[in-house]
Amino acid sequence: MSTPTSTVTGCGSSACECADTASEGTLATACINGIALHEPGHRPDKTMLGELAYSELLRQQAVSAGLLPRHKGLTAPALGEAERKVIEAMVDREVLTPQPTESECQRYYEAHQPQFVVGQALHVRHILFAVTPGVNVHALTVHAEKALLELSHKDVSPDRFAQLAAELSNCPTSTLGGDLGWISPDDCAPELANELFHQKHSQWGMGVHPRLTHTRFGFHIIEVLGRREGKQAPYEEVRERVEVQLAMQSRARALHQYMTLLVGQALVEGVDLEGVDSPLVQ
Repeated sequence: MSTPTSTVTGCGSSACECADTASEGTLATACINGIALHEPGHRPDKTMLGELAYSELLRQQAVSAGLLPRHKGLTAPALGEAERKVIEAMVDREVLTPQPTESECQRYYEAHQPQFVVGQALHVRHILFAVTPGVNVHALTVHAEKALLELSHKDVSPDRFAQLAAELSNCPTSTLGGDLGWISPDDCAPELANELFHQKHSQWGMGVHPRLTHTRFGFHIIEVLGRREGKQAPYEEVRERVEVQLAMQSRARALHQYMTLLVGQALVEGVDLEGVDSPLVQ
């Protein structure tokens, strides 16, 4: 079997627009308040363009506040370490993040108890179909689904998973038959941890997962070879962890609102910032 993937990992989204990046060089130069984000004819991909746009929005906000000198050019300047520290300090002053209350922490713990099981681990192997710039995501998905269907047959050879991993997987573990070894929730990407450990259906048992798993890296075929049960940590033991997690979520929401306000106040041309995270909230 052949595959249209490469060894470079990508966004992992079925709605990926990476395939459109080849034609973006013909689009107009993206600008924030008349300041170009890139040189003509050298348009970055969507993710990088979004980061450049948010950085320029913050730089211009710092200039307006008298924290940075005005830029005389027509193209956004690269930010040095000193400028970044000034911007970070500005954001810390302007973005207020409320701390979670005790009752909020307790409610979060009760609603997300699977996240606070300690000692659990799975012996997992996988086949990664990486989404890379320029790849046909639909064709890649169909290719991955065909491999999953083959592995789901009752009469499939026990060696077939390792064979397909060696042939198709874009992960370095392909040389090991896709074997990731024993992993805990902290050992894998958040999307994978959520799928394997934190969802109600995560206890689906041994064998090949009946559907593809999507992460930032691409599409995965997952097989569980072994399971170590954990135990539920009491609230008192994880209270500090819950508080930190809620504070981070609160901070992300506040930063998102702040950046949304800056976008609304600016003249944004040639770049769609909807659905693109600011570097502050990634």
